[in-house]
Formats: sequence, C-alpha cells, structure tokens
Amino acid sequence: MRIGQGYDAHRFEPGKPLVLGGVSIPHDEGLKAHSDGDVLIHALCDALLGAAGEGDIGRHFPDNDQDYAGIDSRVLLRQVVERLHAAGWRTGNVDLTAVAQRPKLAPHIDLMRERISSDLDVEPQQVNIKATTTEGMGFTGRAEGIAAYAVVLLTEDEGG
Repeated sequence: MRIGQGYDAHRFEPGKPLVLGGVSIPHDEGLKAHSDGDVLIHALCDALLGAAGEGDIGRHFPDNDQDYAGIDSRVLLRQVVERLHAAGWRTGNVDLTAVAQRPKLAPHIDLMRERISSDLDVEPQQVNIKATTTEGMGFTGRAEGIAAYAVVLLTEDEGG
C-alpha cells in the first residue's frame, strides 16, 4: 500500500466558469488557471501521483504547454489513473476536502463523488468529499479563491 497527499489552490477570476470535482457550479466567478482550474481534481492528481512516486501534476501536465490550455481536469485525472494502472496500482480510497467561503458546495458533493469515482474506476463509497470554510480567515475566508486537500491510498493491482 502507498499513501499520497495533495494540495492545490487558485484565486477567483471574473467571467470564468467554476468547476470543482468535475461539476460546473453556478457562481459569479471561476478559478484562474491554465486548465479549467478544478482544484479538487488537481489536489487528487497530486496525491495519486505522489503515492505512486510519480512526481506531481505540473511534471506531467505543465502549465506552459498549450495542449493543456483550458483542458477539463477530468481528462487529466483519467490519464493519471491510466498511468497508475499500467504501473500496477489501484485506488483504495480517497478523502478530499474543498475549502471555500463561497459558494456553498454541499449541494454538489454527491455529483462530484459520482464523477470522481467513475474516473477513478472505483465504487462511490471509496470516495469521500467534504467542504468547509475558514470562518472568514485567510484567502479562502476572504473569498479570494478556493483550496483543496486530498489524501489517497493506493493498493497493488492484483487483477492485472
């Protein structure tokens, strides 16, 4: 078994769509990024890659590569999963935390869980997603952006 952790944060930018956990969320701002800015999936990719000893998301999908400009982060996640499967790893479970003062994320968590579990090729029970605020403290508390944390457990793929 291997454990990995990941973190990502992006600032808000007016006029962009907000995507978290592969779900479009109604909001007046999106996240500034080279890709779609999905911090939840970016943190997850970092945790998965870290657990496998494969570096981080920036190593595999550099933000100066135009192939990844505006890309759906679920595409990146599926590529990470393919890489891990090829190396003999499967996802045991993931625990994700989104940190945002606004918008409220609770109504979207079930759909995020469904999409992420599908991309990971695991059962929804193997994916846990939480949302929290920082009670007005720090950049997330001032609603300047959103941060995300991820912890994953990888197991050896015995099914081949």
